[in-house]
Amino acid sequence: MNISKSILLFFCLLVAMSANAQIAVQNLSCNSAVNPLAIDKNPGFSWQLISKKSNVLQTAYQILVASSEEKLKHNEADVWDSGKVVSATSQDLAFEGKKLKEETRYFWKVRVWSNVKKASKWSEISTFRTQPSDLNPIWIGAITKADSHLPEGRNYHTATFNRQKKDALINASDSLSRRSIMLRKPFSVNKEIKEAVVYISGLGHYELTINSKKIGNSEFAPLWTDYDKTVNYNVYELNTEELQKGENVIGVLLGNGMYNTLAERYSKFYVSFGPPTLFFKMKITYKDGSSAIVKSDASWKYSKSPITYNSIFGGEDYNANLEQKGWNSKGFNDTNWKKVVVQEAPKGVLRPQTTTPITIQKRYEVKEVKELKPNFYIFNMGQNLSGFTTIKVKGKKGQTVRVWVGESLNDDGTVGQGKTGKPYYYDYTLKGEGIEEWQPKFSYYGFQYVQIENINYKETKNENLPTLVDLKSNFIYNSAGEVGTFECSNDIFNKTHWLINNAIKSNFQSVFTDCPQREKLGWIEEIQLNGPGLLFNYNLESFIPATMQNIADSQRDSGLVPSIVPEYVVFGGDFTDSPEWGVTAVILPWMYYDYYGDDSLLRKYYPVMKKYVDYLTSKSKDGIVSHGLGDWYDYGEHAAGYSKNSPIALSATSHYYFGIDLLAKAAKHLNKQEDVFFYENLAKSVKNAFNGKFFDAKTKQYGTGSQFSNAVPLFLNMVAPEDRQAVLDNLVNDIKARNYRLTTGDVGNRYLFQVLADNGLNEVMYKMHNHYDAPGYGFQIKFGLTTLTEQWDPRKGNSWNHFMLGQIEEWFYKSLAGIVPDEKQPGFKHFFLQPEIVGDMTFAKGTYRSVYGEIKSEWEKKDGKMYFRCSIPANTTATIKLPVSKNAAIEVNGKKISEAKAVLNVLENEQKPSFVLGSGNYVIEAAL
Repeated sequence: MNISKSILLFFCLLVAMSANAQIAVQNLSCNSAVNPLAIDKNPGFSWQLISKKSNVLQTAYQILVASSEEKLKHNEADVWDSGKVVSATSQDLAFEGKKLKEETRYFWKVRVWSNVKKASKWSEISTFRTQPSDLNPIWIGAITKADSHLPEGRNYHTATFNRQKKDALINASDSLSRRSIMLRKPFSVNKEIKEAVVYISGLGHYELTINSKKIGNSEFAPLWTDYDKTVNYNVYELNTEELQKGENVIGVLLGNGMYNTLAERYSKFYVSFGPPTLFFKMKITYKDGSSAIVKSDASWKYSKSPITYNSIFGGEDYNANLEQKGWNSKGFNDTNWKKVVVQEAPKGVLRPQTTTPITIQKRYEVKEVKELKPNFYIFNMGQNLSGFTTIKVKGKKGQTVRVWVGESLNDDGTVGQGKTGKPYYYDYTLKGEGIEEWQPKFSYYGFQYVQIENINYKETKNENLPTLVDLKSNFIYNSAGEVGTFECSNDIFNKTHWLINNAIKSNFQSVFTDCPQREKLGWIEEIQLNGPGLLFNYNLESFIPATMQNIADSQRDSGLVPSIVPEYVVFGGDFTDSPEWGVTAVILPWMYYDYYGDDSLLRKYYPVMKKYVDYLTSKSKDGIVSHGLGDWYDYGEHAAGYSKNSPIALSATSHYYFGIDLLAKAAKHLNKQEDVFFYENLAKSVKNAFNGKFFDAKTKQYGTGSQFSNAVPLFLNMVAPEDRQAVLDNLVNDIKARNYRLTTGDVGNRYLFQVLADNGLNEVMYKMHNHYDAPGYGFQIKFGLTTLTEQWDPRKGNSWNHFMLGQIEEWFYKSLAGIVPDEKQPGFKHFFLQPEIVGDMTFAKGTYRSVYGEIKSEWEKKDGKMYFRCSIPANTTATIKLPVSKNAAIEVNGKKISEAKAVLNVLENEQKPSFVLGSGNYVIEAAL
């Protein structure tokens, strides 16, 4: 890392770039997706400006939408020509053209004008497809729900059941209702195809093939929902090569997923919405203008698949001897297959899955192997992750390889599952035909270690045992994509960033889960408490809307938002109803607006937000809410769980206030004047009640004087201005008295960290985290872990793959790298670059790919100077705030700040040297 040596090269690049001031329009998206396949009839268009010139702002745009690519190539906008619109807006432009037809593909492009007065070239052509208004689904499978005798309801928390009760529920059901099945349907194509579009939902999960070729690359599709409220379907556009003239065959494999969790082995809970079921529709449009529909109906056939057991919680078994070669290809004899039955449809509304799928993102080879005893092997894959194994084996027909996986080892060196849910394993029964390769399709687990017994490894030393030829672990998580990077000179912080993000990825599935093994449940508090860190690291532009739909689906008639979404199991009491969890329904739309500049969630889910706040009001007494989990897992000598250091009522009431305050803000944004008046007054009333109940005017302490007790009212501006400094001093004194160690938990960490950062106490933050002791991230690094764990001391917790304590990510990006959104110009239309130099750090750098383009912030401390490099996307501006003295000598791109034309404005009334820059790449030097 040496920024100063690269300055000369950087200036050369600047000179070269300035020679070409052409503006390009790139990265087009529609409704937050690239070429979406199932939007409603209200598309919103977005794009980014790319320019090598500095201080570029869009001044106008023109959008063309056409019914064919050919027309659009000739600028024939037969659907919409916006004309030249004078506007700087380049995000979420509303369509204002002709009424769109359903199930139709449209083509669009855009050009812009900028403050250099020159029009750009037309962008590349993008597309969007409108969704059907009604798919008229027919659901098919092997057995009806009525004949399945599956358990009804959501009160089957199996941790409270004995083996006899579990077995009784399983035995009462028909085994066919839990069985993976294969479904097939031949159809013919006799004309030239223009396009073919598939709409499919296979519950719990499916794999679709056409002519034996897998369609799409997703795992565990469709994504989980509350199937009584919403059922996702997926859309695929087929290319003409995927269909052939004459006979074609659709093949679908079904598994249970979260739709039907009743199974032997381990399960956190039982819930069943019905037996595996399929909806399918394919619309083929021919070049002559005619069309044909192939859909799921009673004419399809099914057979049991080679997957003899599948459970999202218990594992998967596969018997290769049950394979039926060519079952999903033409020419297969399906005489012995059975007719499907038409099933009862799921209760939920059929909606297109508009967010990104889960895919295999990384694969790991064996890092280390130990033979504990003859033919008994333990494999260390090197990385704890969410996923499954891929095995290559050879052996005799009928031999079975059992694969145990886990994230830790027992004292005897075997794989441990005692804390993460057991038994969980994969069984593969060989067909005895050379090297056989297999991986599960409908189950995943959190693991780093693999245990396989009774095998040869690599070499066949015992002819009576199968031989494992190869082993890999597959890391699966959502394919939304990463948008941020962070790196600095502090090794603890770099490894912490890596540790946290491995845990985030492991739990970035259909929903953000708590852990990828024991529960796999969407505890929603972690989304808002880790929200900025999640948003800086990952593209959640389509994922958060899906999350809000799940939240809306889960909201009770009373207004209660449960702590788990989707709520597959009702734990009851505080585990169902805790304000710190439920208030996510109010916070998340605001975070989305701050980071993406899109207020659609505020508009769509305002009734959900209001209903939840009103629910808390109904549970309050004299402005105080007293139920919930509080600062869950706060740190101390006590056992982790309910808040012990701080009053639960203090936590509940502060989050009640948080919700009211944001709701009043939303009402003001949406011009709901009656609500503004009501909720602003309610917020004042609750703040007064909170201070009256929890603030000691003599000691200037809140609650118990714990770090959480003082941090949360400071964060939420509930402290009277005249008391603020004293409360802050008490907070810092407590931290110092504990040798700079925290006592907060899952809920309190964010408030503690951000209060310190927002009040210029970054040195305290640095000392709190720059060590290898517990509580702290360094202890987990020293422990040799590769993912963040549920507790600071991993020896005490259950899961070794939790991201709930990962709130320091916000500090990495906003304080060390200094990338801060401006709530007055959301979506990073304007933002702040205000890095902090702390401790003995010598550099830090971060990037964030905003909706306008990539933001870069990079500083180095060297030879008495600070070197700061930054990149500001076109059509945005940034305010730079440097962590140097007010009178420090500063140069921007080699010129004194007073002479630098790139500086749009110098802000004289700030505590730090502050100035505004337009788009471009900059090198700034400042004396320290």
